[in-house]
Amino acid sequence: MSKIEQIITEIEEYIDNCKFQPLSTSKIIVNKDDIDELLAELRLRTPDEIKKYQKIIANKDAILNDAKERSEAMISEATAHINQLVSEHEIMQKAYNEANQIIEQAQQEAQNILDSATTEANDLRSRAMQYTDDILSNVQSILSTGMNSFESATDTLMTSLNSSLNVVVESRKELGGQDDTDNNYSEEDDLTVDLL
Repeated sequence: MSKIEQIITEIEEYIDNCKFQPLSTSKIIVNKDDIDELLAELRLRTPDEIKKYQKIIANKDAILNDAKERSEAMISEATAHINQLVSEHEIMQKAYNEANQIIEQAQQEAQNILDSATTEANDLRSRAMQYTDDILSNVQSILSTGMNSFESATDTLMTSLNSSLNVVVESRKELGGQDDTDNNYSEEDDLTVDLL
């Protein structure tokens, strides 16, 4: 309890202990010296109490200002931390996007390489088949030509052999004086060779 509050309490107790005037329930008899002494003490104590309260208020303001500064510092620090987290998140998001772009580019390049290799392989296969077909066509042509030439040579050989055989037969006829009926040879006996 402050000094002022203590003096006010003493004044209230003093008034409560005063006697009422005769025939009255609201007016009391007060000793002027006693009440003046209490009031003087109150006046004396009031400036000190006011200074004390002013000091308390000033301290309170200082405490509030300190708390305000500390809270503002905490808010500033939290804001900076949040900004840092946001910045790091943006960096991570950017890195993630760049990584996805690199992956997509690599996949596209791999697909392009695969497509190019497939196209080249198909082209080589087609060219190899064409080359093989060309070779087989040449072989076929050579074989056909050879067979035709061989057949022609065979026919010529057979004609020449038959002609020589006829000459031999006729010569034997002339030498032996044989007629056609006695001859053991007939034209049906001509040499025939089937090589095909």
